[in-house]
Amino acid sequence: MQATNAKLKQGRGVIERYREYLPFSDSTPIISLGEGNTPLIHCAQLSKRVGRGCDVFVKNEGVNPTGSFKDRGMTVAVSKALERNASALVCASTGNTSASAAAYAARAGISCAVILPAGKIASGKLVQAFAYGAKIVAVNGNFDDALRIVRELGERDGFVIVNSINPDRIAGQKTAAFEIVEVLGNAPDFHLLPVGNAGNITAYWAGYQEYYARQRTRPERQSNGSTRLPAMIGFQAAGAAPIFHNRIIENPETVASAIRIGNPASWKQARVAIEESRGAIDIVSDGEIVVAQTWLARHEGIFDEPASAAAIAGLFKCRDSKDARYSFKEIPEGSRIVCTVTGHGLKDPDAMQEQMEALIPVAPVTSEVRRLLGL
Repeated sequence: MQATNAKLKQGRGVIERYREYLPFSDSTPIISLGEGNTPLIHCAQLSKRVGRGCDVFVKNEGVNPTGSFKDRGMTVAVSKALERNASALVCASTGNTSASAAAYAARAGISCAVILPAGKIASGKLVQAFAYGAKIVAVNGNFDDALRIVRELGERDGFVIVNSINPDRIAGQKTAAFEIVEVLGNAPDFHLLPVGNAGNITAYWAGYQEYYARQRTRPERQSNGSTRLPAMIGFQAAGAAPIFHNRIIENPETVASAIRIGNPASWKQARVAIEESRGAIDIVSDGEIVVAQTWLARHEGIFDEPASAAAIAGLFKCRDSKDARYSFKEIPEGSRIVCTVTGHGLKDPDAMQEQMEALIPVAPVTSEVRRLLGL
C-alpha cells in the first residue's frame, strides 16, 4: 500500500512531492497537470564523446505536460495566484511561458493574457496558447518590450504576472534539481543548461543549495576532488548573449527562439549562481545549436527544441573548443555531468522546415523506393 501511495503522489505533480520545500500552507489550492518527475537519461554516446570515464545525463524537461520546463514553476505560480484571489494571469513570452500559463489558467478556471513579440514565436508554441484559450496580443517589438508592458499590466488589481520575475516560478523550477539528486544519489559535478531569461539556472542553483543545506547531498569531498554542489555552466545564443557580453542586447536574434532575450529578468540572480558555483557563462552559435539538436536526436533518440540544444552545443564546445570559457579537457575522471534540455522538439517544428520541404513523393513502386534508399 505504501508503494502504491508513493506512485500516486508522484503522478500528482511537484507540489504534492515537494510541498515542504515550497511556499504552501494546507489551505493553498493546488493547480496541477502532473508536471515533474521527468526522466534523467544516461547518454552513452554523449559520455563517450566527453571521454575520461565521465557519465553524461540529460534531464528531459520536454516531457512535461505542455512540453517544457515552464510547467514546474507555473503550477506553483498559478496555485499561489488563486490563493491570493487573482482573476487573471498575464505574461510576456517567447513561446513556452505562454503555452504553460494558458494551460494552467484553463485548469484553474481563470483568464490568461499573453503579450508576445510579433513574428518571433515558434508555431508549435503559439498554437498551444490559442488552444488553451488565452487572450493573445502581438506587439511590434521584442520580448523585452513585451515584458515591460506586462510589468505595467501587473500593477492592476486581480492580475498576477507569471513570468520568472515571480518568485513562485523559481520555487517550482528548483524541484528539477531535487529530482536529479534523488536519481543520482547526489548532486552532479557539472550542470549545463541554456540561458534565456535566466530563471532556470537561478532555480537549479537554489534547488541544489537547499538540498545541500538539508544534507540531502553528501557534503564531504569526493575522491575525484569535487564537492556535491555542481558547477553551473550556462549557454546563451551568440546573437542573444547579454550576460556573456555584460550588456543589454537591443535586437537579439537567434534560431533558438526560446532564448531570444536581450535583457534577462533574472540576470543578477544568474550571475550569483554562476559565481557561487564556480561555473561560467558562454555562447554557442546558431550553427552549433542546429548541429547539436540533430546530433542528440540521431545518436540518443532525444528530440529537443533549438534553445534546449544550446546545452548540448555547449557540452561539445567545452570538450572540443580552445575558446570555451570552461574546458572539459582537464575535468576529473569519472565526473558526472547533467545537461538540461528544456523543451520538446515538436514545440519548434519550424527549425526542421527545410528538411521536410525536401521530401518529394515518388511513384508507388518498389523500384523507385529502392533507388531512393540506395538499395
